[in-house]
Amino acid sequence: MKQQPSLPTILLVEDSVDDYDAATRSFKVAHLDNPIHWCKSGKDALDYLKHEGTYAHAPSVARPALVLLDLNMPGIDGKKVLAIVKQDPALKKIPIVILTTSSDERDVTRCYELGASTYIQKPVDFDGLIGAVSRIKDYWFGIALLPGA
Repeated sequence: MKQQPSLPTILLVEDSVDDYDAATRSFKVAHLDNPIHWCKSGKDALDYLKHEGTYAHAPSVARPALVLLDLNMPGIDGKKVLAIVKQDPALKKIPIVILTTSSDERDVTRCYELGASTYIQKPVDFDGLIGAVSRIKDYWFGIALLPGA
């Protein structure tokens, strides 16, 4: 019997528990079955990606195939995370999708300047979120070719 390939990990960087819960529910409804690793802050995300801090000695920290990144977080915000990741030769090829409430043109422009792969404004209702997640799934895991780890 042919073994199914494992699904690539998605890193979700989101400080809001409510937004995280809505995202994971929308993933289930949209049949986005990839493993999700949740980081609640920019610092936690950078530690995870660089295998530092609490992840320094973790035996199996999966390199994500895709990062879903909120911008508005306390401490190290999403733009700073994006800038650091895209300047790191070991991490810069990981696609980063900005998923945020901001529609400010300055945020959109700056994120693309920093190397964001896509910028998506979070839909205001759950049905809209399901639609956005379905499109993310179809594009990033159906059409796009992702770089290897």
